[in-house]
Amino acid sequence: MSKQINVALIGNPNTGKTSVFNALTGLNQKVGNYPGITVEKKEGICKLPRGVKAHIIDLPGTYSLNASSLDENVVIELLLNKNDKDFPDVAVVVSDVENLKRNLLLFTQIKDLEIPTILVINMADRMSYKGITLDIPYLEEHLNTKIALVSTRKKNGITELKELITNYKELSTAPCMNASAIDPEYFLNLQKAFPNQLLYKLWLVITQDVNFGKTDRNEIDAVAEFKTKSKADLKRLQQKETIKRYQFINNTLKEGQTIDLNTAKDLRIKLDRILTHKIWGYVIFFLILLTIFQAIYDWSSVPMDFIDSSFAALSEWTKNSLPAGAFTSLLAEGIIPGLGGIVIFIPQIAFLFLFISVLEESGYMSRVVFLMDRGMRRFGLSGKSVVPLISGTACAIPAIMATRNIESWKERLITILVTPFTTCSARLPVYLIIISLVIPDGRFLGLGYQAMTLMLLYLIGFGAALVSAMLLNKILKIKSKTFFVVEMPNYKLPLFKNVVLTVIEKTKSFVFGAGKIILAISIVLWFLASYGPGEEFNNAEEIIKTEYADQNLSAEEIHEHVASQKLEHSFLGITGHAIEPAIRPLGYDWKIGIALVSSFAAREVFVGTLATIYSVGSDDEETIKNRMAGEVNPILGGPLFTFASGISLLLFYAFAMQCMSTLAIVQRETNSWKWPLLQLVIMSAFAYIIALIAFQLLK
Repeated sequence: MSKQINVALIGNPNTGKTSVFNALTGLNQKVGNYPGITVEKKEGICKLPRGVKAHIIDLPGTYSLNASSLDENVVIELLLNKNDKDFPDVAVVVSDVENLKRNLLLFTQIKDLEIPTILVINMADRMSYKGITLDIPYLEEHLNTKIALVSTRKKNGITELKELITNYKELSTAPCMNASAIDPEYFLNLQKAFPNQLLYKLWLVITQDVNFGKTDRNEIDAVAEFKTKSKADLKRLQQKETIKRYQFINNTLKEGQTIDLNTAKDLRIKLDRILTHKIWGYVIFFLILLTIFQAIYDWSSVPMDFIDSSFAALSEWTKNSLPAGAFTSLLAEGIIPGLGGIVIFIPQIAFLFLFISVLEESGYMSRVVFLMDRGMRRFGLSGKSVVPLISGTACAIPAIMATRNIESWKERLITILVTPFTTCSARLPVYLIIISLVIPDGRFLGLGYQAMTLMLLYLIGFGAALVSAMLLNKILKIKSKTFFVVEMPNYKLPLFKNVVLTVIEKTKSFVFGAGKIILAISIVLWFLASYGPGEEFNNAEEIIKTEYADQNLSAEEIHEHVASQKLEHSFLGITGHAIEPAIRPLGYDWKIGIALVSSFAAREVFVGTLATIYSVGSDDEETIKNRMAGEVNPILGGPLFTFASGISLLLFYAFAMQCMSTLAIVQRETNSWKWPLLQLVIMSAFAYIIALIAFQLLK
């Protein structure tokens, strides 16, 4: 049995920590949350030399061990609690060769915790470009560590890093400087009071508001009560500590690092002048978004058509090949069409995540945050609110979690409440199928009408979020002050491996997350649609034969009428008819009503629900899109999905709060049911009113 060691990847944001994590773990990684807290936890397995396995945890980015957010608290709590199952045998601190001075502050703090520590200097391929040379032996000697010079882009240094991790027991655990020199008397008294504890750990417990494992609780409480200094004095000591650390770092880099400014070449300033320009910056961002939506349509049409026809053929084959009965009916009319309703959108969702990943990897997304800050402030938000609003295009849940780095509670609460207006990938299947039914295929100036409609829906969602934020800013009487700080990383070509891993991970979590819900709902819907009470359902065949006795219908036509009669008088049909009066003014029939109700579990269930409903009793090898296009409006006659009803449905989904998971995460982040319930009621009512107005005006 091979030994497994715990490795913690730690570093400032934008140091390429994720690239190092991907280089070490590849596809052997998973993403979850820390127990009891909504902070993303990435972990993976790496095979090391001599049969050693490393359990690698990619900790949230942090600038120092002086925590100011939930993300940074996670890092401190793990490093201070030896009883935690993930406590690292070795810490790998990832730094960026261009920002070594700033990155080393965190490194010197971790060294003071006497954990075996390796320093990774990443992006080494940029050294010659930036005129940087490093004296590695000198730096290793003065920092009391081993250094791995790594370039994940050129795939250099990873083997050496694995070797260093394997030999972690040979690393020095001695601090590289004496931080207690900022107040020797105070630290001496602290050490005397708790002689069995590490001095710097005691200092962090006194100055930070963090939680620890139960085993340490009593002792931690005792340390936290050791307050011989006021908060102001402790703050001043923290500042002195930071200054002393930077003095040490400056002295070390004076000999260990040389920067030749004459050879440094930089296009960054020129690019920033264009991409963050107060006019051209917005124009470029708008054109990039438009290009993305056009590409989503153009590139994915072939694989989508293939998936659509394949599922239709599979359903037909199942029905014809397996013995007739309830199980075959469940497979052919429930499970296969339901899953087909989500699998068909994998190409478009994968392309969406592809583009988002490329924008983030290239460093452009930080420019968007900076560009938007001034505009955001008019709506009661900060530039940091743009990150949740933009990441909400993937999923509202991680987007709401991303609000944790907004210092002002008022700005954070407003961002949480308005983020669900942003069009998430769960809405994408609904938008795509409805747009394909009611918007023509034509083009204007090379851009498809369908792509422009999709772009417009994203802009409407973003606009609704901003208007709502402005109203909430005036309504909520919460006093708070904040400032905006954002780091502009260097521009770089996205790493192919990082982009691919992101697309696979995000698409997989979307499909499997949605797939479980859709599978369960498809089975329930099939049952409700296949069985019903009373004579109207049980004697459907006799009723239809009597009703159409004089019309000389073929066996196939009789079968279709029987299937329609059974569906309408099934448990599902009865439920749909009960809610139909409320939704008829919006242009929807009882079948769409069922899909609307079921999609409150998750928006993407809408298409799968309709696919299941339309498949029950159908023997035709038809695609989902064709079945929906063939639906007839029972009141007005003609196609059910017209321009008016389609636009009404698109607008309903643009504004309605239809995601139980999002409601749950809002409750957890705000620690109250008041806010998610208000979201549910207000957004749903607003969606209903807008959809009603749209249909009545357009019909």
